[in-house]
Amino acid sequence: MNETLNDADIKVTEKAAKEIRRIMDENKVPNEYGLRVGVKGGGCSGLTYSLGFDAEAREGDTIIDNEGIKLFVDGKSLFYLMGTELDFSDGLNGKGFIFNNPNATKTCGCGESFSA
Repeated sequence: MNETLNDADIKVTEKAAKEIRRIMDENKVPNEYGLRVGVKGGGCSGLTYSLGFDAEAREGDTIIDNEGIKLFVDGKSLFYLMGTELDFSDGLNGKGFIFNNPNATKTCGCGESFSA
C-alpha cells in the first residue's frame, strides 16, 4: 500500500521544481513520471542521496506532491529525509541539487553524503 502526502515531509523549492521540469522536458521524461528521492549506503559519511525518474510508485512508497512535482520515497529513505528541503543551486560554488537535511549530523565536503 502506498501513502500520499500533500503537506510535504520533503519540501521542493520553487527553484528545484523549475530545474526538475527543465530536465524532464530536455530528456523527454513523461509528465506522469515522478522523481524518486532516496538514501543509500556509501559516500565518505556513510549515506548518499539518490535522485532519478520513475514511471510509478513501488510497493511501500510514500508519494509526496510538492510544487507540482511528484516524489516517490521508500520507507527507509523517508526516515532519513523527513523535514528535508530539496533545493537547486546554479551559483559560483557549483551547480546541482542541494539537500538541506535537518537529520544529518555530519556531512562531507561535497554535500553528497551524510550520517544521521
